[in-house]
Amino acid sequence: MFPNNRIPTHPGEMLFEEYIKPLGMTHAAFADHIGMPLQLLIEIIQGKRGVTPETAWLLSQALDTTPGFWLNLQRNHDLAKKRLVSGD
Repeated sequence: MFPNNRIPTHPGEMLFEEYIKPLGMTHAAFADHIGMPLQLLIEIIQGKRGVTPETAWLLSQALDTTPGFWLNLQRNHDLAKKRLVSGD
């Protein structure tokens, strides 16, 4: 199910590369648009924080996706990271 040689892309990287960047928006403009604190958005993009159900809801409404899309990205990232750390 998961690639054995790498951790799946963090949803924050996906958010920036596939959505924010193509829209030509700044971090601040996007954070303001979806009603999220700028610092929280930056930490998600940098991979320092994960996507929570609340964040997934905000992203899904703004980007015409589903909350499950964002939560699945986060789950896959977290599970693969844990698997690599534990050596399974």
